[in-house]
Order: sequence, then structure tokens, then C-alpha cells
Amino acid sequence: MTGRPEILFPLFADLTSLDGVGPKTALNFSGLGVEKPRDLALTLPHTVINRTPVESVQGHPAGTIVSVELTVLRHTPPRQRGRPHRVLCEDAQTTVELVFFHARGPYLDNLLPVGERRLVSGKLEVFDGRAQIAHPDHVLPISDAEKLPRFEAVYPLTAGITQKIMAKATSAAVDLVPSLDEWIEPSVLKQSEWPDFGTALQAAHAPNSEQDVQATTPARQRLAYDEFLAHQVTKAIARSQVRGKKGSENKGDGALMDRVLTQLPYTPTGAQTRAVSEICGDMASNKRMNRLLQGDVGSGKTLVAFMALLRAVEAGGQGVLMAPTEILAAQHREGLAELAAQAGVRLDILTGRDKGPGRAQKLADLADGSIDILVGTHAVFQVGVVFKDLRLAVIDEQHRFGVNQRLALGEKGALADVLVMTATPIPRSLELAQYGDMDVSILDEKPPGRKPIATAVVPMGRMADVVAKLQDAVSEGRQAYWVCPLVEESEVLDLTAAEERFKLLRAAFGEGVVGLVHGQMPPADKDAAMAKFVAGDTKILVATTVIEVGVNVPNATIMVIERAESFGLAQLHQLRGRVGRGSQASTCLLMYQAPLSENGERRLAIMRETEDGFRIANEDLSMRGAGDVIGTAQSGVPRFKIADLERQAGLMATAQKDARMLLDQDPGLTSARGKAVRTLLWLMEQDKAIRLISVG
Repeated sequence: MTGRPEILFPLFADLTSLDGVGPKTALNFSGLGVEKPRDLALTLPHTVINRTPVESVQGHPAGTIVSVELTVLRHTPPRQRGRPHRVLCEDAQTTVELVFFHARGPYLDNLLPVGERRLVSGKLEVFDGRAQIAHPDHVLPISDAEKLPRFEAVYPLTAGITQKIMAKATSAAVDLVPSLDEWIEPSVLKQSEWPDFGTALQAAHAPNSEQDVQATTPARQRLAYDEFLAHQVTKAIARSQVRGKKGSENKGDGALMDRVLTQLPYTPTGAQTRAVSEICGDMASNKRMNRLLQGDVGSGKTLVAFMALLRAVEAGGQGVLMAPTEILAAQHREGLAELAAQAGVRLDILTGRDKGPGRAQKLADLADGSIDILVGTHAVFQVGVVFKDLRLAVIDEQHRFGVNQRLALGEKGALADVLVMTATPIPRSLELAQYGDMDVSILDEKPPGRKPIATAVVPMGRMADVVAKLQDAVSEGRQAYWVCPLVEESEVLDLTAAEERFKLLRAAFGEGVVGLVHGQMPPADKDAAMAKFVAGDTKILVATTVIEVGVNVPNATIMVIERAESFGLAQLHQLRGRVGRGSQASTCLLMYQAPLSENGERRLAIMRETEDGFRIANEDLSMRGAGDVIGTAQSGVPRFKIADLERQAGLMATAQKDARMLLDQDPGLTSARGKAVRTLLWLMEQDKAIRLISVG
């Protein structure tokens, strides 16, 4: 099956193939991201209106939807233009006025004949003490009462699309869903007691109670699982493509690693030792490694990565460590220079800054194998950068490297193993969504000797106290960061705020004590300002964005974050982790502008309570939602139509296990269940994955 199965054709036809959807309506639907019947079928109602009839409107609060049998008493047509037509009615206990603007009298006389009974449903309002329903949603003769849906599904809308159009179109789309072979593993299906796909879809579109639109109903869980399964099968296929490619067996005698480990002033944590052993195990196999190393701020990822790079050198090859910015690349080089010297390996750096004969010499040394380990930015991807024998690529902060760049790197060393490091602990569900194709090692312990960072929350009004605290610290020879707020996502305003703060601090501390780094400085100036701070020439560094503050300065013991409430939790945690890197006690001051929103208050309270990055990441996710936490633009995290990453993480984990098991047993998806899963991939528009499978 190389193309879309014929059974799905109607779901991928033009929207105008649906009854009642013309070209104009089809165009309006695009505002909801709906382009074909399949999209409509997977757009579920988000809430439900209870239209169960009541005896009387009495006792029901204004603003609620009521359905009630009314007897029509009299019509009062408007006396002048622009006034409403009123129809007085009564239910079992009280009178109710129906109000219509711009309606034609004969139409209303026909709809609501005096003396007759009608079932009316709409929003109850109270005006001048009288119960009113303006423009009821439904007016039915009592003989047609059965036609009123007891629970009416409410769909998301866009300009030009009403609930009526939506309900009719989705119903037509759901009718096109054929009977499909089951793709869920039988044991999962049985244990969960889920309906089949078609039944689940019908049930999700026809809620019979307020509970039926909750994510916890069997029908919705089933449909969420289908989305997760398609996503995880795609990841598993990508993973098997990488792992299926022969890698080089990178085995070593451990001599270089031992040289470094024996010189360390501390013993690596259990988590570091475990991660190194997992990575070396992967490297020794003849399959390509594709592993994610995630750890909290200060958990010692760099040491683990360096051990892996040494293993590549022990095995007779080269390693590369990629950083997202030149500052971070330079910092890695400085941080690792001593370890490389202890191991007796040659470490060098290559960035966009390298020009002329110096660059040519580095390239020659790289090509002939004289350089064992290269640290670099994405300059390493350029044509002309050739390794003699690249065995391992370590990518720091992967979310700034696109998947395409990862592939380009793979081509530099056709057999190179890949290790991705992320400094931001990722909640489990997001990790599975984003890195489901990778094996994961987690560093969840801090090396000994790192002191906790005292965190205090201070109102902006106490600026003078904060400056005084800094003056004490500077007089004792210590250093501090001052991070300025993110002003409405505008670099220009960020810059103004930073420059104002810089001037104020310079006035307080004198010339040459305060440095400034912001996103719009030329890279050379930025590096010079950072270098001065690293060397201890400047004592206070004012910075605009988080990214600029990627440096390791053990002497910096105070982090001031201005307008801390404007930052996300993960960002605050990352910033705080820039201090507390030396032997002295450190402080983080979170300055806020009162009054705080409830969310702002909760974020700052969490920062005060804990330094555990994994807990902070989970709190961040529950407060902000998946899209905001990662910034969906560059995250690689999919947007699901039905599934909810935050609340259904357990389903995602089951889907990952199931997908990997299926691919191990049936790599070509040729079994009966495999073929059903192919249909699911087409249905969920994951057809790229199908093309990856070599069709048998």
C-alpha cells in the first residue's frame, strides 16, 4: 500500500462534497483549519448545552439556557422602526416574553399562533423584573418536541460559520467515516474498554450529558490514543531508521576516561555514572545511537558529554560538541580545556569568527585527524568542514537546532552516534512528544558541594535596598547579574529598559563597574562585555535576555531578575542557575511589580519553594499549557486536535511502548495490525512515516 487507501478517499475529498457546504462556506471553514471532511470529523464539540425541558423558567438564573413549553397569549408588534416585536406567553407558573428584532410580523404570527402551545429553547434574561428570551434558538410545535436535542453539542466557530452550519457539516463528515480494521493492540483495547474508532467518533459528536465532553470519557480517550499512537509510530519509524542504519562500534579501554576521573576533585553522582554507562553501551553497539541527555541546571551534563567524547577518541575517532551560540561554544571550550589536557587529547574550537589562514589550518587539522574533539556552533555544518573520522556528535540545547541540521550533521560522519543535551528538564509528556524517537538518560542528582540558592521575592518599590545589597557584595569582591524585563516582546523596548537600568546602576557604582549585554549588540562587542565580566573586570552585568546569560562565572553570587512575573517558570529557573556555581552562598532576588496576577504570584511562590527543575517544569506545564512552555514555533511538538498533552501523558507513554513493540515485531507494518496502523497513519496525516518504510 504505497498511496492513501481508497477507503479513506471520501474523508480527503473537497469540503464542497458535503451536503450544504458551498464554495463560500468551504472558504470560511479554513478559519478553523478545516480543509476536508476528515478535519471536520476530528473537530469535536468543546462543551454541551443542556436543553432538557423544564416546567417553568421560575427559579432559573438569568443567562442560563432554558427549554420550556409555552402557551402564546398575545403579540405586540413594534410601533416604530428599530423597536422589537414582543410575544407574551405563559408557562406552568409565570409569564415569559419572547423578543424579536427585525422580524417580519406574518412570519412570527405563523411561528407562534395565539392560543397555541410551543416548545421554546433559548437564553433566559430578566428585563425590568420580567422573564425574557430574545431570539430563541428553537421554537417547535409540541408534536415535534422529540426533535429538540436534549444535549446539544457546541463546536468552535469562526467568521461565517454558525453552530447550525457546523453541526450539519460535522454530522455529514462523520457519516463518511468507513468501518476500519482495528489498529490498537488488543490487550490495550480490552483493558481500557474503549469502543471502536467509528463508534467513538459518533459518541464524541453526540454527547448525552455535560460529562460526555470531558477528556476522560472512553470515546474521547480512545480518539486521543489514536492520535498519540499515530504520532509515536511515526517517531518509532524515525528511530528505527536511525537505529537500523549501521553505526560504528565505538568501544574503548577506558584509559582516557580514567585519566580524567582520577583527577576530579569530587566523585561523579550515581546519575552521572548511570548516564555514562548507558551512552557507552549505545556507542559500543553496531547501531547508531540517538539519545537525549536531560538534566537540571548544575547536574553535570558537560562531564557526561565529555566522557562520551573521550570514548569516541578511545575508539580511534573524533567527536564534536555543538553549542547554539558562540559565547556558549567558547565557554564549553574553556570549561573542557583542562579536562582535555588531563586526558592528553587535542581540543579545538570552530565558529563563524574563524577566518583566513587560522581557519584553513584548523580545517586541515580536522581533516587529517590531528584535532580529536571539536567544539563549535552551526559553522560546523558548512561545506568544507570535513572530519577524518567523526564518531560522535553532541548537540547542546537541541531545541535551537532544527531536525534538518541534525540530519546535516549525521552526514558529516555517516556513522556518527548522536547525543542531544537539554538543560531544561522536560515534563514526561512533552519529552515523549518531542523526543519520542530517542532513548533518554536523566540526571536527577546534583554533584556534592553545590550550595542551595536563597531565593527572595522583592517588590520593585524596594529598588534602593537591592542596590545597597549589591554594593555590599561588590565591596566584598563578588559579582552579580541584573536581568531586565521582557517588555512586550519588543527588542527595542527591552533595550531601552536595559539602558535605563545600566545608567542608573552606573551612577550608583561608578564608571567601569557595570557592564551591559543586549541582543542588538554586534557579536564582538557582546563577547568583549562578557569576557570582561568573566575576567572579573566588571562586577555587575546588566543583560536583556536569558540567552545572553549562558556563562559560567563562579564568582557571581547574586542574580537580580527585574519584573520576574513577566518570565516563565523555566526561564526563571534557568536564570537562577547562573549563580551558585562557586563555593560561596548565592542569592536570587525576584523583583515584581504589584499587584501580581494569581498566576504571577503562584510562579514566584514555586520559585521560592523549590530548586527542583523537574518539579518546576511540571508546574510550568500545568500553568501555561504545552504550546506556551516550549514556544511551539521551534519546538517540534505536534499540535493534536483531540489529545491533551498535559492531562493525558499516561496515554502518550502507553502509545510509545506499544509503537516501539509493534515496530520491533513488524518493522514493515505488513501484518494485519500493521496494515491497520498504516491506515491510521494516513488518516492522521502522518504519511511521511509511511514513505520512510521501505515497502516490501
